[in-house]
Amino acid sequence: MKPTLTVIILTKDESHNIVECMESVVWADEILVFDSGSSDNTLALAVEAGARVEEAPSWSGFGKQRQAAQERASSDWILMLDADERVTPELKASIEKAVARDERSIAYAVNRASYFFGRFIRHSGWYPDRILRLYHNSEYRYDDAEVHEQLVCSAKNVVNLSGDLLHYTCTDYQTFVAKSLRYANDWARERYRRGKRATLFSASSHAAGCFLRKYLLQRGFLDGRHGFLLAVLASYYVFNKYAALWTLQSDQNQ
Repeated sequence: MKPTLTVIILTKDESHNIVECMESVVWADEILVFDSGSSDNTLALAVEAGARVEEAPSWSGFGKQRQAAQERASSDWILMLDADERVTPELKASIEKAVARDERSIAYAVNRASYFFGRFIRHSGWYPDRILRLYHNSEYRYDDAEVHEQLVCSAKNVVNLSGDLLHYTCTDYQTFVAKSLRYANDWARERYRRGKRATLFSASSHAAGCFLRKYLLQRGFLDGRHGFLLAVLASYYVFNKYAALWTLQSDQNQ
């Protein structure tokens, strides 16, 4: 029997993204939209475009959310997407060949190209941003991390696919900064529960190191003004992570 593919898309208030995302994977056997309490018309648009919609009872962090969605998929293979991502024709061809081969022990990484306020970034450590997204439903699971979740898979079982996954992550400045702050707080809470601690000095030094790495070592200067802005915002995110962790421990010490 021909192996099948479910595309899983996590959503919350993604009415501006969901249709274009789905259009890029309309060739899949199933599109499963797993929603975390949208208040806009994301779900109506998803249903109209042909998706099967499931609603999460609560938000439990990205790792657990992806795994909960996977457990509702009906196909042999899983392609995990976010609503602001688009599969290119070249990547589609690579995915279809991989699913047809049905090598269940292999997990596939895609090259993600991220759009940053007007252009796709090609340096700054952002490209190729290889992430595991295609895998057999019965073979692999996600970890429980609240943010920066990962598919639990040995590196020896990973194969890179050709073609890009386009990531329209940075199109509105205020939204981008708000998301960055949310991720920083999620990171800090998780690290605090694991017994990690921070100081304002460590927050500053990690932020400075991040800027130098992005802009110089990873050649962000070749991305021009966009590369400079990216390095600044990346260091701002790193500072907020450690500062948020510091405030958590400070609150507990009072």
